[in-house]
Amino acid sequence: MGILCQARPKPILPFACRFSIIDFTLSNCVHSGISEIAVLVDHHRRAMSDYVSEWRRVNSGGTNIEILEPATGSYNGTADAIYQNIGSLLADSPETTLILAGDHVYRMDYRNMLAFHERAGADITIGVVSIPLKQAHRFGIVKIDDEGRIIDFVEKPQKATSNLASMGIYLFNTQSLIDRLIEDSGNSQSDHDFGRTIIPSMVKKHKVFAYRFQEYWQDIGTVEAYYGANMELIHKLPNISLNGNWPILTNDFDVRPPKLINNPNIRNSLIGEGCTIEGHIENSILFPNVTIRRHATVRNSIVMSNTAIDSYTTVDHAILDEDVQLGQFCYVGFRDDPLRKQKSITVVGRGTTIPDYSALNHKDKSEARLQEAGSLVKSNAQMIKLT
Repeated sequence: MGILCQARPKPILPFACRFSIIDFTLSNCVHSGISEIAVLVDHHRRAMSDYVSEWRRVNSGGTNIEILEPATGSYNGTADAIYQNIGSLLADSPETTLILAGDHVYRMDYRNMLAFHERAGADITIGVVSIPLKQAHRFGIVKIDDEGRIIDFVEKPQKATSNLASMGIYLFNTQSLIDRLIEDSGNSQSDHDFGRTIIPSMVKKHKVFAYRFQEYWQDIGTVEAYYGANMELIHKLPNISLNGNWPILTNDFDVRPPKLINNPNIRNSLIGEGCTIEGHIENSILFPNVTIRRHATVRNSIVMSNTAIDSYTTVDHAILDEDVQLGQFCYVGFRDDPLRKQKSITVVGRGTTIPDYSALNHKDKSEARLQEAGSLVKSNAQMIKLT
């Protein structure tokens, strides 16, 4: 995720004007009637703990949400994270344990997966989705038989033979999970990771089934995925709804839902509350309290909260993090050129100030023109290729 997550954990990266990414997983748990949730935090753990604590205060109702940090040091993999907190599993003695990632965008009722798990008589059930084969290198790839049983699992293969990808959603019979974690903990050669170690070994010895999820799901594992998931929200028919009878809960009820606006100065753009717009906006997402001065233009871009873009500046195919200040007559990003075979986006890090008459990545002359903007900008901007 590059500079977007240098100073923040990915699960609390702002998304869709008013949410954080982890809001989706936590909301799914609450709406699915899960009464006991443990959130295991490590990277930037204080920021993560503070966010979850506030989310719990606002939204949990009858749900108990516990925040668990490593006993010492850091977690040495996803399986080690569960193993270090195995005492919580033993204390609660649940029949089944659901393990989820905090950096996915989707809406899912986990009760349907549990019903499938019980019908199949599975030791572990893995949520899977169909993906384009060209993306298979990013995921655990599974093969299944006619009954839905997984017969092979390969983590991030260079050459995939299936387009079914693990969602990183694992539903275990708790005793099977505990036994396998204890066994894995004593193996000094193990990566202590579900995808690399635990799941492949269980496929050979246990009943491992695939639960096929047919609705929208996105792993926010790259800047490209983050940009794409946000921009899908301004399509005429978005692939995911943020409201309705399965609302995404967040920790800040004071922020109102953004509005999709079309008028002479704003075309097909999602605008957060508190924005001051004097310029032109097109196919973009503006988070709350963004300022766009006269004759400035924002196209095909994501602009996060408290960012200001001065007069006669253009932002095109870019992500501007929070508290960015762009001077006058700047150009950030790339024009939407139909002759370009590969599009790119420019990412500007949080709190960056770009002085007047600066250009970042315009016409692929980024390195030469970036010198004009000073070392702060150079260390806080990057170009990401979109495929």
